[in-house]
Amino acid sequence: MLRNIMPYMSETTSSVQRSFRLSATTSQLLDHQVGESGESRNAMVDRLLNESLRIEKHPLVRFITGAAGKREAHIVGTRWKVRQIIVSLEGEKGQIAAVVNGFDLTEPQVRAAVSYYADFSAEIDADIERDSGDSDEQRVRWEREQSVIG
Repeated sequence: MLRNIMPYMSETTSSVQRSFRLSATTSQLLDHQVGESGESRNAMVDRLLNESLRIEKHPLVRFITGAAGKREAHIVGTRWKVRQIIVSLEGEKGQIAAVVNGFDLTEPQVRAAVSYYADFSAEIDADIERDSGDSDEQRVRWEREQSVIG
């Protein structure tokens, strides 16, 4: 099995005080983005720095905010979330070629998802578990709807 549950980050991770000097342009861009997002300045800087450091190490990964407001790792130039590729790869027993064909991806894109997963497995595993729970809830709701209409 590809999944390895090891904590990387959690909501309870404590913060560390740091002090940085920003250029006037960067500060203006930050203030503008904060004003548009409603996110606090500290939260935005933490998120952007976190994502930037991850992108630096994993250049084929980008972060996209989903419909539920959660940011998730995606493979650049595709609609595929890293977690979707990992779930499929597990289902295909690690056969990269099957995932390449099934998702219409290149081998380097699938390997990029695997590399990202290797560094952030606990986070991806939590996303997989959350998605599985959401799917179960949707199925139960659909079954209830079906019992009413028919």
